[in-house]
Amino acid sequence: MARVAAPLSASGEQSTHPVDEVLPLPKLALYGFQHVLAFYAGAVIVPIIVGGALGLTTEQLVYLINADLFTCGIASIIQAWGIGRIGARLPLIQGVTFTAVSPMIAIGLGAGGGTAGLLVIYGAVITAGIATFAFAWLPPKAFRAVMRLFPPVVTGTVITVLGIVLIPVGLNDAAGGVGSPDFGDPKNFAYAGGTMLFILVLMKLGKPFLNSISILLGLVGGTLVAFLLGDAKFGDVSNSDWIGITTPFHYGAPKFAWFPILLMLIVMLITMVETTGDTYAVGDIVGKEIDSETVARALRADGAATALGGVLNSFPYVAFAENVGLVRMTKVKSRFVVVAAGVFMIVLGLLPKAAAIVAAVPHGVLGGAATVMFGMVALAGIQTLAKVDLKEEKNALVVGVSLAFALLPATVPVLFKDHMDADLSSLLNSGVTLGATAAIVLNLIFNGLGKADPHAAPEAAAPLADAAVAEAAAADSGSDADSDSDGEPAAAIPAQPAEGGLAAAKPTA
Repeated sequence: MARVAAPLSASGEQSTHPVDEVLPLPKLALYGFQHVLAFYAGAVIVPIIVGGALGLTTEQLVYLINADLFTCGIASIIQAWGIGRIGARLPLIQGVTFTAVSPMIAIGLGAGGGTAGLLVIYGAVITAGIATFAFAWLPPKAFRAVMRLFPPVVTGTVITVLGIVLIPVGLNDAAGGVGSPDFGDPKNFAYAGGTMLFILVLMKLGKPFLNSISILLGLVGGTLVAFLLGDAKFGDVSNSDWIGITTPFHYGAPKFAWFPILLMLIVMLITMVETTGDTYAVGDIVGKEIDSETVARALRADGAATALGGVLNSFPYVAFAENVGLVRMTKVKSRFVVVAAGVFMIVLGLLPKAAAIVAAVPHGVLGGAATVMFGMVALAGIQTLAKVDLKEEKNALVVGVSLAFALLPATVPVLFKDHMDADLSSLLNSGVTLGATAAIVLNLIFNGLGKADPHAAPEAAAPLADAAVAEAAAADSGSDADSDSDGEPAAAIPAQPAEGGLAAAKPTA
C-alpha cells in the first residue's frame, strides 16, 4: 500500500498526529504519573496474589512487586515508543495479565510452592513469550488469516467482557480490598464514593486540563482526606529500602515442564485477543487507523515483554485495558505520556520507598477511581459492538452467550472449586478466558472463517478512499506501520469493505 503523506496544516507544514505529539515535560510527567497511579493497583495485585498463594516471605513478595514494576516500565516503553517493528506506538500501558493468575498458582503449587514453584512458572512464561513473539512475525498473508478470527463482533465482546469482569475488582477495592479486616466497612465506600464524585465533578466542569488529570486529582484528594482522618498509613515507607535492584534469574535458573508450558501458551492466546482488542479500542479513541501490522507490532511487544518478565522474575504481559479507559476519559492521546509512565515505573521498581508511598493509597480511594475507569473500558467495547449489526440474530447470540460465559466463574465459583479437575479449573476459572473463547467459537459457528463479518453495520466498512484519509491523519514522520526500522514498506493491510474483520473497522473517534 502506498504511503500517504500526512495532512498539511494551514501554514503548509505537515501536521503531527496527537498520538505522536511530544508534550512539554511538566505535562508528560503529570499525565504519566496519573497513568501509573491508575495502573498501580492492577500491577501489584498479581504478584501479591501469586506470591501469597505460593507461601513467599514478605521480603520475597516485596522483591516480586519491585521486579514487576521495573519490567512493566520497560515493557510499556517498548510498546509505546517502539523498537523497529516491535511495539504498536500507541498509548498502551503493559501490565501483568490477570488471566495468568490461576494457571500460575496451579503451576507453582504443583511444583512444591515457594521459590521452587516460581522457577517452573518462569520457565513456562519465557517459553510462552518467545512463542508469542514468533507468532507475531508470521508472513502477512498468514497473519491476516489468523486476524479474521477477530472481527468487531469478537473484539467488541472481549473488550466489553474485560470491563464487566474488571468492574467487580474496582468494587472490591471500594469495599476495602478482599481479605482486609475492614472489608465492607461503610467508611471504605465513603472514600470510594467521595473519590468518584470528585472525579465526576471535575469532568462536569468541562475544563480540558482538569479533565485530563481528573483521575490523578481524585486519587491524591482521596488519599489526603484519608490521611487527615487517620486512614492512610505511610509507616511502611520508613521501613523500606531506598534502592532495590532487579537482577535476572534472581531465584535461580528457570525450569521447563511441558504441562506448565502448555497452560501458559493457552494463557497467551487469550492475552493476544485482549491486546488485539485493546489496540483497536485505543486506535478508535485516538483516531488512528489500525491495520494488521500495527496489531502484529503490539503482539510482538507482548511476547518480548513476557519473555523478559520470565527473565526478570515477573509474569506474562498484556496491554492494560484499565489505561485504555483512562485515555478515553482524559483525551490525552500522546504515546509519549505512556513512555513517561514507563520511566516512572522503572524508578518505582528501583526505589522501594517510592513504591511504598504509592502503595499507601487506601483501597477505597483506588476502588472509586478504578470503578469509573473499568466502566469506561466496558463502554469502549460497546462502541466497538456499535459497528456490528446486532439486530442480526447470529451476532446477537455471539455477544449475549459470550457475556453469559464470562460471568460464570464469578457467579458459580463452586463449579470450578469443587467439581472440576484442578488443572482444568486453573485454565477455565477466568471470565476473560471463557468469554473470549466463547466469542471466537460462536463467531466461527455462526459467521464462519476466512470471510467478512457479513452483518457489519455500514459504517464499519471503510472505503479505500476513507482509509487513505484516516491513514494520512495517523501517519507520523517515519515510525508508523507503513515502514519498518530499515525504511522498507511493512505489510500493512488496508481497510477494505470486502474483508471486514478488525482491519476493516473504521475508527469513529
